[in-house]
Amino acid sequence: MQKIEHIGIAVKDLDIAENIYSLLLNTPSYKREEVTSEHVITSFFKSGPNKIELLTATDEASAIHKFIEKKGEGIHHIAFAVEDIYSEMSRLKADGFVLLNDVPKKGADNKLVCFVHPKSANGVLVELCQEITPTTE
Repeated sequence: MQKIEHIGIAVKDLDIAENIYSLLLNTPSYKREEVTSEHVITSFFKSGPNKIELLTATDEASAIHKFIEKKGEGIHHIAFAVEDIYSEMSRLKADGFVLLNDVPKKGADNKLVCFVHPKSANGVLVELCQEITPTTE
C-alpha cells in the first residue's frame, strides 16, 4: 500500500454535497463521473495531496443507496493506492482478508479497484486502487 488514495463519502444529493465541499475545501470539484456498473455518480475534490470522493446512488440497486438507507450519509470507505492490485489482493487473501470481488474492476478516476469486506477490517470498507495504464487495461 502506497498511500491513502481518497476518502469516499456517501451523499443523497450530489449537487448539495458538491456545494458544501466546494465551500469547505475552497475549491471546486475537478471531476464528475458516472460508474454505471456500481450505479453511482462520483465527484472528486483535491485538497493539497488528498482527495475526497463524493458518491451518490443512481438507483436503488446501488450499494451507496443501501448504505445511506442503513447508516445515513457519511464516510463510506477509505481507498489506498497500490502499485500492483493483483499482488495486493493475493497478499490480503493469504493473510485472511475477505475480498468483495475476485478480480479488479474498472472504477472511477481511471482506476482498477477491489474492495475488502468491512468485517475483515474492523468495520471499515477498504478500497484498493491502481492507476490504469496501457499495460494494466
